[in-house]
Amino acid sequence: MKIEYSPIGIVHTPFKDLSEIPIQPSKGKGIQGTVVLFPQFQKALADLNGFSHIVLLCHFHMTSEPQLGVIPSGETKQRGLFSTRSPNRPNPIGLSIVRLIQIRGNVLTISDLDILDGTPVLDIKPYYRESQITESLRTGWMDESTF
Repeated sequence: MKIEYSPIGIVHTPFKDLSEIPIQPSKGKGIQGTVVLFPQFQKALADLNGFSHIVLLCHFHMTSEPQLGVIPSGETKQRGLFSTRSPNRPNPIGLSIVRLIQIRGNVLTISDLDILDGTPVLDIKPYYRESQITESLRTGWMDESTF
């Protein structure tokens, strides 16, 4: 089975090198950038401006080969890839919840970033409390981490 996606836009951020990127959006608090949506998708932004946060699904275009075991940032113990948020995945798809500042035409100003400049955007979704399961939330090995 072949699966293909095409980007709908590009993220522009101050992060020009992978080493500059915060490890999570919460660590990039206040850092601003933009999503420039390709013009044919501008109409899809209708009604999005009332949301404070959006979910960006991106293609990690600068990742390296995935390893099934990784040592997360700030940790010393190797963990299974799927128990981490490492960008080096079999399908390098990233998910970031970012603050939506404004929409002007096909440009979204966003903040609280952990995304490399030039990253292709695959999809944009509104973020809202009811979309997230928070009751009985467990975070596995991260409960004991200094992360």
